[in-house]
Amino acid sequence: MKTQVLRYGLLILALLAFVPLSGCGSPNGNAQANTDHGAVTKTVLPMNKVTKVRVVTVEPTVMRDVLLAPGSVLPWQDVRVSASMAGNVEWIGPEEGQTVAKDDLIAKINVSALKAALEQAEAGFKLTDELYQRRQTLFQKKIISREVLDQARTERTVAEGKLRQIRVQYEEGFVHAPINGKVNKRYVDRGEFVGPGTPMFDLVDIRRMKIEVNVPELDVQYLKVGQKALVRVDAFQGRLLTGVVRFVAYAADPATKTFRVTVAIENARQDLRAGMIARVGLLKREVPDALSVPLSAIVDKNGERLIFVEEDGVAHARRISIGVIEQDRVQITDGLKAGEKLIVVGQSTLEEGVKVQVQ
Repeated sequence: MKTQVLRYGLLILALLAFVPLSGCGSPNGNAQANTDHGAVTKTVLPMNKVTKVRVVTVEPTVMRDVLLAPGSVLPWQDVRVSASMAGNVEWIGPEEGQTVAKDDLIAKINVSALKAALEQAEAGFKLTDELYQRRQTLFQKKIISREVLDQARTERTVAEGKLRQIRVQYEEGFVHAPINGKVNKRYVDRGEFVGPGTPMFDLVDIRRMKIEVNVPELDVQYLKVGQKALVRVDAFQGRLLTGVVRFVAYAADPATKTFRVTVAIENARQDLRAGMIARVGLLKREVPDALSVPLSAIVDKNGERLIFVEEDGVAHARRISIGVIEQDRVQITDGLKAGEKLIVVGQSTLEEGVKVQVQ
């Protein structure tokens, strides 16, 4: 399993490494195509000499088509805590870098004026509530009318609403952490005056991180929520992380025509930091029974991709079509059959029909 993960994670290196390989052109002009399995016929046979080569027998194998996309590491949650009311900062709690839990008190704005108003509103509500309770008893004894009882109920409701409003205003002076996380930045100190909307803290939850990548429209069809992803962070070259696709956008970015994909990764060590550059490997599909060859076995002759196979001591050139590239191997979709002997060493100097000696 570990070997498969490493192969999967390094697959993109082959995508970047593959370029047409230069080879020696035929001294007699371009080779002519044959309609039989991409074979190339010679125009003039080369001189009678034997070239030493090495071959491998072509066998079907499973190949993986992987998309590699760059992105930036982001905190799973990133919240800016702002003041909800005006006033002087009476108390400030955590310093930058400290950990806070959700609902922890992290700052307090002076609310002495509101405290007096709150106490008055509480007393007013208590008075109207007691009056309503007495009048309800009198109404049950048929001593007062329903209109008098309704008036007491209305006065109680008004007092209760006023109390609730002042209590909300009062509680806005106590700033609580909305998430679990660390204080990434503190904007104010004790004694400073703040107004509604003034930034006070930046909190980040880094126990889990996310990476957002942009995927082309031709590739997004292969991705789905819940599938695994391999992540390599540039700052930690020796570490290969496993992530999970958490979101695949339903609409493309109008400017780039790409789809946003969010990958979540655990950050148990808490050493991943927001802004780090990451490379995400996403498996698009697996190709069973693929015929693959080393990239180095492909020769470029006059702009054509060729491979050479050995048959009865003679090298035969084949035009090929390629498919999936995985690490240092490439799928051949046309021009090669299972069981054929592919020349992997010495092919760069070969021509169609040259005699070869297998070592």
